[in-house]
Amino acid sequence: MLRLEAVDAYYGDLQALAGVGFEVHEGEIVALVGANGSGKSTTLRVISGLVAPRRAACSSAART
Repeated sequence: MLRLEAVDAYYGDLQALAGVGFEVHEGEIVALVGANGSGKSTTLRVISGLVAPRRAACSSAART
C-alpha cells in the first residue's frame, strides 16, 4: 500500500502541491490525470524522493 496525506511541495516560493492525498492498495492500478501544471509530475517526484515536501505524511508497506 502507498499512502500520501496532506502533501505540500514547493519549487522556491511557488507552491506546486497543496494538501494532496490518496491511497493505493496492493493489486490496484491507478493513473494520475490532470491538466498541464496540475502537479502530476511533482507528486511522482515527491513519492520517489526527488522533491522534498514541506509538509507530508507518506507511507508504504512492502510485501511480506
